[in-house]
Amino acid sequence: MLNRIDLRGTASIPRGVLPRATFDVAAALEEIQPLLDAIRHHGAAPIRKITAERDGVELDSLRVPAQALTDALDALDPELHEALTEAIARVRKVHSDQRRTDLVTEFRVGGTVPGGTVTERFIPVGRVGLYVPGGLAVLASSVVMNVVPAQLAGVPDVAVASPPQRDTGLPDATTLAVCAMLGVDEVYAVGGPAAIGMFAYGTDECVPVDMITGPGNIYVTAAKRAVRGLVAIDAEAGTTEIAVLADDTADPEHVAADLISQAEHDPKAASVLVTPSTELADAVDTALTGQVAAAKHSGRISAALSGEQSGTILVDDLEHGLRVVDAYAAEHLEIQTRGARELAMRVRNAGAIFVGAYSPVSLGDYCAGSNHILPTGGCARHSPGLSVQSFLRGVHVVDYSEEALREVAPYVTTLALAEDLPAHGTAVTIRFDKPAASS
Repeated sequence: MLNRIDLRGTASIPRGVLPRATFDVAAALEEIQPLLDAIRHHGAAPIRKITAERDGVELDSLRVPAQALTDALDALDPELHEALTEAIARVRKVHSDQRRTDLVTEFRVGGTVPGGTVTERFIPVGRVGLYVPGGLAVLASSVVMNVVPAQLAGVPDVAVASPPQRDTGLPDATTLAVCAMLGVDEVYAVGGPAAIGMFAYGTDECVPVDMITGPGNIYVTAAKRAVRGLVAIDAEAGTTEIAVLADDTADPEHVAADLISQAEHDPKAASVLVTPSTELADAVDTALTGQVAAAKHSGRISAALSGEQSGTILVDDLEHGLRVVDAYAAEHLEIQTRGARELAMRVRNAGAIFVGAYSPVSLGDYCAGSNHILPTGGCARHSPGLSVQSFLRGVHVVDYSEEALREVAPYVTTLALAEDLPAHGTAVTIRFDKPAASS
C-alpha cells in the first residue's frame, strides 16, 4: 500500500527524494487575494457573502451569541466533558512550566559599582485571533491547544473563529462548549480565509488582532501568508504528517494503526515509515490492508497512504534512519526501536517526538499535555510548535547611569566611526563634552 523508497547505501539524503505533498501556497493565495482585499475595504459584507456561498449559511451577525456558548456547554455529553476537562488540565500543566520571568543583566562600573542594567521583559501579545478548523475533521481539541497557552502567557484579549455548520449556522457544538469551558466568550462563525481576513483587518463586530494562530487548509495558510507582517502568525501549516522510525522490535499492527491515525485527517496527509527492516515493512503493509478496510474513513485514508506524500523509506540501519528523519523533519515523529529514548534525544528536527510503543501520536493530539499545533512541510528544521512563548515578546529595557555610560562611551564612538555613523557617537559624547558654566 505504501510506496517504497530505497535509500540503502546512500550517504547523502537530498530533500527531493523524500516523500512530500505538493503544496502550492502561491496559487492558493492568488485565488483568495480578492476576498482578502474585499474584507480589507468592506468589512463584514464580503464575509457574509462568501459564507452564504461556501457554507450555505446566511449570517445576520458574525459573532456567536453568548447564549449559544452556554447552551453548547449545558448539552455537552458528560463523558466528553470529563475527557475535555482532563485534556485541559494536562495541557495547562505542561504549558504552565513554559511561562517566563523577567531577566536582569547588570554591568558594574570598573567591575565593582552597579551602573547599568538590561532587563528583558516578556510581554504578552495584546489581542490574538485563534482559528479552529471545521472541515473534514472538526477539531474542538484545537481550541484547547490554542487558547490554553495564550491564556497562560497572559494575553488579555482572545477571540476564536470557526466555520459555521450548515444545519445550525453556528460553529461545531463541541467547539463552542470548549470555548465556554475555557472562558472564551468572543467567538465568530467564520471559516477559512475569511476568518483570517476578519482577524487581520477587522469588521464592525471584530476588532483587528495582533496575532493569528491555529491550523487550517491551504487557503487558510495562504491567507496567513498574505497578512503576515500586518499581524504575526504562528506558522504556515500544511496537512498533517507522521513519520515512524522503527526496527524489527516494533509491532507492525501498532505502526500501521499510527500511520492510519494521521492519514484519516485528509487525503493529502503524509504517513512515512523509516526502517532498516524489510520484514517490518512487509508486515506493516499487510497490517495496513486489513486495518484500512475496516476504518470508517477508508477512502481518504487510502488516498493519503497511496499518495506521493506517503511511503516506506528503507535505510541501512538506525543511524542512517536518524539522518533520514532529521532530513524529513516531521510534524510528528515516533521512535519505535531498541533504545528509543536515547535515539529520540538525538533527533534535531521534529515538531514533537513520541517515544516507544506506548506514546502514539494520538496521545499528543489530545491528552499528553503537549501541543498539537506543530510545524509541517519540513518547517520543523527551523520552527517550533505553538507554546506559551509564541504569545510573548521579549522587550529590552536599558537603564545606564552616567558613570556606566561614560565607561563604555569610547567603545560606542569607535564603533560608530567604523560604520561611518558619527552622529551615533556624538549622541553619547555630547553628554560629557558640555562647556563649563561661566562664573
